[in-house]
Amino acid sequence: MFSLPPLSLYLHIPWCVRKCPYCDFNSHAVTGEIPQQRYIDALLRDLEAELPGVQGRQIETIFIGGGTPSLFDAQGIKQILNGVASLTPLSASAEITMEANPGTFEQERFAGFREAGVNRLSIGVQSFDSARLQQLGRIHNRHDALHAAGKAREIGFDNFNLDLMHGLPDQTPETALTDLQQAIDLQPSHLSWYQLTIEPNTEFFSRPPKLPKDETLWAIQEQGQALLADHGYQQYEISAYSQPEQRSQHNLNYWQFGDYLGIGAGAHQKITWPEQNRITRRWKQRQPKAYMDALNPISGEQDISQQERPFEFMMNALRLTDGVNSDLFSQRTGLSLDSISSLLDKSRHAGLMQTDSGILAPSPRGRLFLNDLLEQFLD
Repeated sequence: MFSLPPLSLYLHIPWCVRKCPYCDFNSHAVTGEIPQQRYIDALLRDLEAELPGVQGRQIETIFIGGGTPSLFDAQGIKQILNGVASLTPLSASAEITMEANPGTFEQERFAGFREAGVNRLSIGVQSFDSARLQQLGRIHNRHDALHAAGKAREIGFDNFNLDLMHGLPDQTPETALTDLQQAIDLQPSHLSWYQLTIEPNTEFFSRPPKLPKDETLWAIQEQGQALLADHGYQQYEISAYSQPEQRSQHNLNYWQFGDYLGIGAGAHQKITWPEQNRITRRWKQRQPKAYMDALNPISGEQDISQQERPFEFMMNALRLTDGVNSDLFSQRTGLSLDSISSLLDKSRHAGLMQTDSGILAPSPRGRLFLNDLLEQFLD
């Protein structure tokens, strides 16, 4: 039965000190002073205009991403979160995550962010090797990366994530696992451990670095997963590993095809309207100035058609190692499971999906060849 899913809130702060050569997010290098107050005012106007999408629900999770949100001061983050709470119901147990860089400047603000209401940090370490950090265009060093995790724990962030890349230029399995072991030693509750990919519209795309060969990448992946498992980190998504009961609730809502409001320059959102049998996507003006100047910052909107919904659902749900309960498909898409029975049978016959009829999940082979599995659901 088609029903309203849980609702999350994504808030985008687009500025960073310097654009990294691998980054294809909507981020903009700071030139001059950040117009913090003006942008906060625009965020709250944007949220107020999107309130019809709440439809009586409370916000279950908030994620403040970027860019580098930790360039905003603690008072600014507090003003944003207080503004959210004044406009729409917020769960008393809401997970409120904020991305932060490990630079000394941002670390000095960690305590203030916690006092403002942030209860989970996601720290963009990427590597503990200073040479690799320089290749990646990062502005912090090994010492900053090591110190940031300790600082977060010291001020009470028991739940924090470290972002770490592998498959870096000239990286070997030995150096990749040294990086990973260093992250594990810092005892984060969650690790996002993902392979560097070269994306269009990035500096690395126009000047690609020399990346490890496929057999090296496979060895890094295989050995790294074993190392994480040995230390109690459970892989629950392609690049997400957590200690027990510490999975990212915000990202789980994405992967389970939940709803989310997207507030800020370039932010995207997905909202379900069961009574109208509609699922809509909407995105905002990308340029910060255009976003702040606009009376209406919406840049575009489209419906997810009934024909597109199976692929859209599976593109998210099949990233999860354990998949989802099969009933969720009907609840989140408004379609019967029978409508895709032939596609499911085909995927199972190819060995790409598990055969348990109560679960929609990739098989071990399907996790290795996820793109092949998803192609089964393209109309």
